[in-house]
Amino acid sequence: MITAIREVRRAKGLTLEEVAQRCVPPTTAQTIGRLETGTRTVSVGWLNRIAAALGVDAADLVTLPERPEVAVAAVLDGGGAQAPRRAANVAPPRAEPEMVAITVTGGIGDYRAGDEIWCTRLAPEAFAGALNRDVLVPRPAGRFLFGRLIGREDGKLHLLPLGGGMRQQVVADPPWIAAAAQLIRRL
Repeated sequence: MITAIREVRRAKGLTLEEVAQRCVPPTTAQTIGRLETGTRTVSVGWLNRIAAALGVDAADLVTLPERPEVAVAAVLDGGGAQAPRRAANVAPPRAEPEMVAITVTGGIGDYRAGDEIWCTRLAPEAFAGALNRDVLVPRPAGRFLFGRLIGREDGKLHLLPLGGGMRQQVVADPPWIAAAAQLIRRL
């Protein structure tokens, strides 16, 4: 099996040691290196562990011939754009079953008209994982609230709206929320 573990790890700016420590249970940098180079066979279990450590789907670590990829032409940082040191590819965004989208028709906060915000739906027991992230919260009568989740207390969510000068909102016991996961911005 051909994997893209090294490419994904480098794209995320992580060292072998950092990925090894993020694995559950932790492993060694040497083991991650062997799995990257193919000197050790990558089982489905290892693929899932490494994917979780990198914050991607296991499918993102497997090179599939029918999966489209886009070549990385340059790397951009504070010093400007430079050619990549090694050839690299990125996979375009892919929708997942629990995703919902928000289309932005007027600029607010960090978002501009034309943006798409892809969000992952979360059940109440997972709400804590969305603290300090932008979330979509359903309200009665088909309305929604979108803002930064700044607190959770006794089943109530505290949201800070994205517009300047707006007051904190409190929502009690929503059946689900959707945490912003990807921003798609066309230039």
